[in-house]
Amino acid sequence: MGRKQDLVDTALRLFYEHGIHAIGINQVLQEAGVAKQTLYNHFESKDSLVEAAVEHRDNLIFSWLETRMNSRPAGEEALLEMFDAVHDWFNNREPALPRFCGCFFINACGEYSDPEHPVHKRCAVHKARVFELLKMHAEKVCCSQAEAEQLANALFLLKEGAIVKAHVEGDLDAALKAKAIASGMILPH
Repeated sequence: MGRKQDLVDTALRLFYEHGIHAIGINQVLQEAGVAKQTLYNHFESKDSLVEAAVEHRDNLIFSWLETRMNSRPAGEEALLEMFDAVHDWFNNREPALPRFCGCFFINACGEYSDPEHPVHKRCAVHKARVFELLKMHAEKVCCSQAEAEQLANALFLLKEGAIVKAHVEGDLDAALKAKAIASGMILPH
């Protein structure tokens, strides 16, 4: 699995830093130090390599976020920890993650805008996983499923907005601003 993982890691880094369509297969091969035949032994096309990179990023980000949130008591504290985790990511204080270049999934969907494309679908799976994580913790502070879903939606949108604000406007405190809003939403429950 070594060469295959090298390809995925290199592709993910390059795609995240520069954009998927801006990076050619030859650049990935050169930086990974593998031959073209090695690529095609593992992936049938660039898109299948992109899918593998998206899946790898999904697992990396989800595992990191889940670990950070689960480091706090379930419910309110875990939900607020999400914003602290994202703040650390924006400010490049998270050793498990590369330098912040926006949301890889949002960026990838910008390049693969067809919702039926496998890359787009894989990005949507990541967002759904994060939403479910939020909803699980929201259920600890809300009286009903409907309230938990509403709170999870609001917090998810705050997080997504903070990511865009940090990336597009360079507001590296966007997650803390979102956390302040989230605190007011969580506490009344």
